Amino acid sequence: MRGAEVVVNTLRNANVKHIFALSGNQIMPIFDACIDAGIEIYHVRHEAAAAYMADAYAQLTGEIGVALVTAGPGFANSLSPLYSAKLAESPVLLLSGDSPRAADGKNAFQELDQVSASSPITKYSCRSKNVNTISTEIANCIRIAKSERPGPVHLALPFDNLTNLATKPEKASQRVFKPKRKNPSLEIINTIVRAFENAVTPIILTGPMLNHSRTGNLQDMLSDALDAPTINMESPRGVKDPSLGKFASMLVKSDLVLSIGKRLDFTLGNGQPPIFSPRCQFIITDPDKEELDQAEKILGNKINAAFVTNSTTLASALCQTKASTNRNTWRKEVNTAIEYRPTATSTTEGIHPAMVGEAIQTIIDGANDPILIVDGGEFGQWAQATIHSPTRIINGLSGAIGGGLCYAFAAKIARPESTVIALMGDGTVGFHFAEFETASRYGANFIAVIGNDARWNAEYQIQLRDYGSQRAYGCDLRPTPYDQAAIGLGCHGALIKNPTELKHELGNALTSGMPGCLNVMIEGLPAP
Repeated sequence: MRGAEVVVNTLRNANVKHIFALSGNQIMPIFDACIDAGIEIYHVRHEAAAAYMADAYAQLTGEIGVALVTAGPGFANSLSPLYSAKLAESPVLLLSGDSPRAADGKNAFQELDQVSASSPITKYSCRSKNVNTISTEIANCIRIAKSERPGPVHLALPFDNLTNLATKPEKASQRVFKPKRKNPSLEIINTIVRAFENAVTPIILTGPMLNHSRTGNLQDMLSDALDAPTINMESPRGVKDPSLGKFASMLVKSDLVLSIGKRLDFTLGNGQPPIFSPRCQFIITDPDKEELDQAEKILGNKINAAFVTNSTTLASALCQTKASTNRNTWRKEVNTAIEYRPTATSTTEGIHPAMVGEAIQTIIDGANDPILIVDGGEFGQWAQATIHSPTRIINGLSGAIGGGLCYAFAAKIARPESTVIALMGDGTVGFHFAEFETASRYGANFIAVIGNDARWNAEYQIQLRDYGSQRAYGCDLRPTPYDQAAIGLGCHGALIKNPTELKHELGNALTSGMPGCLNVMIEGLPAP
């Protein structure tokens, strides 16, 4: 058995059914081996797209998302999405082809120290030792990726490890794939419950891995169990996340904050005023002791308690408790603030972004299994402010833009019967526009809605705010006919210039039987 067969057999044993990949010399043995293993390869147009797709797939399924890329520049192209996956807490396995071990130090084709390059942006990175160790190396990577705070891992596969025959292959058992969990003790549960019994205006903050899309109604159950609002934080805009409405005005009133796996980072002002009251106390829980140490340095005596524990198991355990308090008024006040949404006003140069959101909300409300994808930028923030969905993926804490089309494709692979709608600006869509062809080739029929204001509007708004309109420079784009470009790639396309056309064209896209691209001419307004 060649090393390539060992790779795909191990992945199959780990329940991997899909791989997002871009071909290249060093990984063609794996392409060949996947045929007999029954693992489907989705062949994309850029290595970064493959990694973004693996990220979205992991978020939507809870399983490992696998990206396969070739060596050298192919590997280098895939690194940026790993940074996003790390901050999104997504279990992603990047498999990369590599120059042969036998040629190390001989200036081989595309020779590169991949482990040094990927280590800063992954939980774990290694290079396969030999053909006999591949199975346990993959299993170890998957276990690490899914353990405690999930995240991306990387395994470089030297070409000779893939083509050589395994003589005494190590076999990874099913047990090896299982992630490690730090379960909370009864002391931890009791300490948290007692603190909440004495609090007046407590708030629970959770990290990305506990968002609604991944855990269902867990947050609602947690709120009822501790009689306190639970808010998930996964946006780079933090408390100014438009999907959280006026939440910032409530957070400053809290007297106790329980953090379950939410890093004390820039999105929370590092726990300091004016975002938090000087009198606020904190209970910090996290699977990584380093995060607790950092929080203690920042907060000092404001920490009521700190525990190393798995976030999912802690939240589940707390859901089994029963509050003895009655904070209905406080919870309603917080929920009302979060539900605040901006409304459309008159515009002069295009459709108001809020009108786009209102039209799409109607589609989502009528769908059985809607998935909302929102990329970054000003239009992305308008989308987050005006649209809600039981399942969504946003660009995440990294603040990266450009992955929206890739996320949408992976969503249709993960849940083929779902209604997937992705929103992105006209700057963002240019990063991976060619993936419209990938979607057409595989019949991944999502709808991409492009808010076209003919500029990089987020940066333009910074220029207006910080430098003045006379210093606005370099952010203009052409009002590109993306709808026509998408048609050329085998997709449905429509240009929308009037808000009255929105409902009709959304309906046409839904019934077209093709991936859809709606090019909506909007006014470039600052996000709420």
